Amino acid sequence: MNDTPRKRTAASCTVLALALGAGTTGCSGQDSHPLSARPYDAARQVAFNAPPSGTKADPDKPLVVTAKGEDGRITDVTAVDTAGRYLAGELSVDGARWSSTAPLAAGTRYTVRVATENGGGAPGLRTLTFETASPKRLLGIELGPKAGTYGVGQPVTAELSSPVAATADRAAVERSLKVTSDPAVEGAWHWVDDTKLHYRPKEYWPAGALVEVHSTLDGVKVGDRLYGGPAKPLKLTIGDRVEAVTDASTHRMTVKRNGEVINTIPVTTGKPGFSTRNGVKVVLGKEYFVRMRGTSIGIPVGSAESYDLPVYYATRVTWSGEYVHAAPWSVGSQGYANVSHGCTGMSTAHAAWFFKNVREGDIVEVVNSLGAPMDPFGNGFGDWNLDWDEWRTGSALLQGSGDAAAGAGGARLRPRV
Repeated sequence: MNDTPRKRTAASCTVLALALGAGTTGCSGQDSHPLSARPYDAARQVAFNAPPSGTKADPDKPLVVTAKGEDGRITDVTAVDTAGRYLAGELSVDGARWSSTAPLAAGTRYTVRVATENGGGAPGLRTLTFETASPKRLLGIELGPKAGTYGVGQPVTAELSSPVAATADRAAVERSLKVTSDPAVEGAWHWVDDTKLHYRPKEYWPAGALVEVHSTLDGVKVGDRLYGGPAKPLKLTIGDRVEAVTDASTHRMTVKRNGEVINTIPVTTGKPGFSTRNGVKVVLGKEYFVRMRGTSIGIPVGSAESYDLPVYYATRVTWSGEYVHAAPWSVGSQGYANVSHGCTGMSTAHAAWFFKNVREGDIVEVVNSLGAPMDPFGNGFGDWNLDWDEWRTGSALLQGSGDAAAGAGGARLRPRV
């Protein structure tokens, strides 16, 4: 048998050994480098400020790990809780001390792995577990809307049980609220007030998108002795892109589905003194029958403008009472004049069609009205009346408070060689 391959293998081994340098045996399979050894138990080399067995740690106090004696140092520390959240920390340059730089989560269990090395460069390992005390003050959070299918304009909402005002505390809340979509889109949270946030994408949601929302706030410190509580996750499906645009000057509503015009409807909008709000609104709900009274918008009973009417096929777009609805009493003016008290009126047949073809979250926009602009918040979902730059200013993270995910953090020392 030809033994040429065996000679080539031996030659290759020799070259590899020379390339790796002295102390490396190359093809022999043996390695004398200190880091190749199995880590020794570093229990006698490190100390923790964790509580005694059977007691729980105060989450308001930092976790501190220190190296004992002079023959060794800490090279790395990883602390992670049962939710998979890493505790940020900082390691001193000399490897003598590691301290957490972020608050511990409350009501959870931590696993801490400490890597060390001795004077000879051999690696050590020490693992510790401990529990943190449950919080006395919880920040409840409710995500909305309820699970279901919505139009492309539907914002995601988060309602807090207690006010959160400080920017740093808001950032902690916001960082813990996760919104993902398929397909992925750019989006941001906006603080409406101290207890309410809205999330929307830069543009309308893509038709057919799947949106998932969940919170990792449970146990996270938000403010002074205030910690996040659990929240039920949320899944939404986005339907077709349905947009109804009413031009108050031409008295026509144009309805599109996925960019295609599917109906043009003669309408009447608010007359002078009661002009319909301009801007983008979002369908809030649908009511087959509503009793509409002038007193609901401040019109005295018995005055010239007073009314008390049964209304059918009413699609609500503001909480204050603006609807798209059937108005058989004004059919003669529809398509020609604005005679309503602020709602968009149409024939019963057209209103029934509209009622059937829209859902919550669909877009209803009014242009060329003499009315005031739609409020962004407080009277429905006027979120889309803020441009993207304005929207982003309402985010505690995007104001410059930082959006770095909490990780192991801190320095990692290079092992001695």
